[in-house]
Amino acid sequence: MAKRNLNRRQRWRIEKIQQERRERAQRKAEREHPLASDLGEEQSGTVIAHFGGQVLVEAEQAPPVRCHFRANLEQLVVGDRVIWQAPSGDGDGVVTALMPRSTVLMRPDNYGKLKPVGANLDRLLVMFAPRPEPSSVLLDRYLVAAELSGIPATLVLNKADLVGEDDVLIERLLALYQGLGYSVIQVSAKARDGLAALRDTLAGHTVAFVGQSGVGKSSLVNALLPEAELAVGDLSQVSGLGQHTTTTARLFHLPDGGDLIDSPGIREFGLWHISEEELLHGYRELSERAGHCRFRNCTHRHEPGCALIEAAEQGEISAERLNNFFQIAATLDEEARQRYQT
Repeated sequence: MAKRNLNRRQRWRIEKIQQERRERAQRKAEREHPLASDLGEEQSGTVIAHFGGQVLVEAEQAPPVRCHFRANLEQLVVGDRVIWQAPSGDGDGVVTALMPRSTVLMRPDNYGKLKPVGANLDRLLVMFAPRPEPSSVLLDRYLVAAELSGIPATLVLNKADLVGEDDVLIERLLALYQGLGYSVIQVSAKARDGLAALRDTLAGHTVAFVGQSGVGKSSLVNALLPEAELAVGDLSQVSGLGQHTTTTARLFHLPDGGDLIDSPGIREFGLWHISEEELLHGYRELSERAGHCRFRNCTHRHEPGCALIEAAEQGEISAERLNNFFQIAATLDEEARQRYQT
């Protein structure tokens, strides 16, 4: 059957109904849950999976526990550190409080509301590959999101075994971003080259992969975590929701220390919710110079004395990155319009 095209009001109505159902289910779960006296003492833990109205919480040196969460809490996501109470016997625990987040990665839904998709990340791995052919515009989109979220980004060139000696595009991209101070790691999930260096980079950090489809994100995750599929099965058993339950995100522990958050919401997302001024702040070398233009209201397109145009003409900044900024800025309103059109 063909997929039904819904206008904005219909989508809003459906989302409102679904949200009300989730809230009713949560209130019912709280009413049916054992009294607080039947729960253990409050302790700290980490959300490692999300199952709609429930989360999976892991405490130090203990198996994960399925938990309800208080309806007055803001939306929980994988990576959140929480205060929770374990059940005294069989049953579910309860998350009672959300601890402050060091970082949070947000993305807009179809209704323009920003929602968290991952918390307490301290590194974002931006992946690209020789095939599909990479684009600095696409890479810049992810790097801007990282900059605006305050999360350091590392570029990961996957399928490095496919790079030829005369691959001018790849060499140019590597030089461009390394010149801006971004770390670049070259790996091959298939040939298993460079994985040791990548593991060393990830050790002790909470990370997530982002990048366009086809660059090998899943293959690289599987190469780093061969037990990932087994871990998913284990989580499903603990959740009680079946082996084929799809979670919004999962957190895996890396063998050499650190954690990997794997989430569809993190892997691919757009920038249509930000303003041009915010976009400019996402370009580290442009943001540094933007305040030095002759005119305070400089649009950086054609005004005399524009610090960005002059820096690009003198080779002090990348003309390609400046053009990417203009190209992305030109799409922001159009992307938003397409999201909201009826």
